[in-house]
Amino acid sequence: MRVRNKIRPEIGDTQCGFVEGKGTTNAVYMLRMIIERALEMQKDIYLCFIDYPKAFDRVKHWEMIKQLKQLHVDGKDLRIIKNIYWQQIAAVRIENEISPFQMIKRGVRQGCVLSPDLFNLYSETILRNLDEYPGIRIGGRIINNLRYADDTVLIAENKEDLQKLIDIAATESKRMGLELNNKKTEVMVISRRSNLNADLFVDGTKLKQRDSFRYLGTIITQDGKSHTEIKARIAQAKTNFQKMKPLLTNNKITITTRKRALQCYIEPILMYGCEAWTITKEIQKKIEAAEMWFFRRMLRVPWTARKTNEEVLKETESTRSLMNRIRRRQAKFVGHIMRREGLENLVTTGRMEGKKSRGRQREKMLDGMTSWMGTKRVTDILSESWDRESWKDMIANAKGQGT
Repeated sequence: MRVRNKIRPEIGDTQCGFVEGKGTTNAVYMLRMIIERALEMQKDIYLCFIDYPKAFDRVKHWEMIKQLKQLHVDGKDLRIIKNIYWQQIAAVRIENEISPFQMIKRGVRQGCVLSPDLFNLYSETILRNLDEYPGIRIGGRIINNLRYADDTVLIAENKEDLQKLIDIAATESKRMGLELNNKKTEVMVISRRSNLNADLFVDGTKLKQRDSFRYLGTIITQDGKSHTEIKARIAQAKTNFQKMKPLLTNNKITITTRKRALQCYIEPILMYGCEAWTITKEIQKKIEAAEMWFFRRMLRVPWTARKTNEEVLKETESTRSLMNRIRRRQAKFVGHIMRREGLENLVTTGRMEGKKSRGRQREKMLDGMTSWMGTKRVTDILSESWDRESWKDMIANAKGQGT
């Protein structure tokens, strides 16, 4: 605990991995919100998704100890960590043969409760030098990277700035023993304009440019929308439903139990990352259709049967609640980040320079929540979220968009 108290204040707020109160949802939300707000101000976003091969196994022990000394970690605690990591030997056994023992000089120990904090401190040294370089300015703060453990995305407004970030990250990573994987490190340009090329390089190797990228389990596309991700989530949920079909369609099991299984094992797959979704009316219909698809399959209703949705809901003793639950999760998450005043709050409310396009604006994530909660302005719900009890009441009283 004493060592953690020394390390954790040194970890930047762009790191969401192994940080108390944060998770993949925070990282995905911030990236989607930055993209959404930049597009609103007619800005292009240049992204580089960095891949570190075997990052946790490449931590240099002597460099890690050096960083702990710089934090003035207590001598006794430092000696314990040294004893854990130094003079380690290992051998490989195959049947009755054992290889010669070798010294282990790199890598954090698997299963050690301190390893996540030690890795975060180690990786922080690499990206700390990026603070002086350009990125996306929101609320007077420049944001040029987001991280979840070793999953790192670099962010810039143009190709030249992103190349600078890549060069610094590659140089510092190599110095610390974490070389970038040139084959899996990829770039993407998110813009309202089409076919923007980004010729970016690492050590002379041109990086692949992608139209979409799976970041922390969610699909980020070059148009900055959530449509592809939501459709993929629905398809994945249906696939897992089919795997559990013997249970979910078994008439010997009560419908209440089967619905509970649906909510525990299938819907979480569909709803992963929903806190950051921008849900249009078209996508809302697909989500509601997916919910009815589950109920119809549970009752084994053939596609030729002329049974209305209302009849299916009555037989399953259900209502259309999936859409409302997604909106509630979004509202709870927004309320949580607004009261914490962290980086998530800044990317949501901070001022971004630029000019909006003429005409009707693209629907944003908070617009859908505003409609669901029965208010007219985004600023109303953001200001209300500061009061926890009032926010709970607003969520409980929300009429919702489902039937």
